[in-house]
Amino acid sequence: MDNTKTILNELLMDVFNHILEIEEESLKKAGVNLSMKEVHVLEAITRTQEKTMGNVAKQLRITVGSLTISVDRLVSKGYVKRANDEFDRRKVLIDITTKANSVMKIHKEFHDNMLDSLIDDINIDQEEILIKSLENIKNYFKFKY
Repeated sequence: MDNTKTILNELLMDVFNHILEIEEESLKKAGVNLSMKEVHVLEAITRTQEKTMGNVAKQLRITVGSLTISVDRLVSKGYVKRANDEFDRRKVLIDITTKANSVMKIHKEFHDNMLDSLIDDINIDQEEILIKSLENIKNYFKFKY
C-alpha cells in the first residue's frame, strides 16, 4: 500500500505541475502573454453568473483584494473590463473582453485535447472509476482545506 501511495503521489504531482507548465507554454506559443493565474481569473469570470468582484473572488477562493491585483493587470492588458453597477454603485462588475475570448478558446482547446487523450483508451467502467477517484480527491481538498 505504501508503494501505491508513493506512485500515486508522484503521478499526481507530476501531472499537476506538467499541466500548468505545458498549458502556459502553449499559450505563449500562441502569442498570449498571460500567466496561468491570469487565465484562471478569466475562466472564473466566464463561469460566474453575476460577475461582481466578490462573486468571482469567491469562485476562485481568494480575497477580493487579491482578485483586484489580478484584475488591474488584466484591465491594463486589455483582457478585462470593469464598471460599477448602475443600481448599486458599491458593486464592481467585471467581464472579459473580445481579446480574452481568443485566450479562452485556446484554453478550452488545450483542456479538450487533454481530456480526449485521457479517456481515449478507457472503457465506461474505467471512466466511472476515474471520475469517482477524481471526485474523491476534489472532495478531500474541498472539505479538508
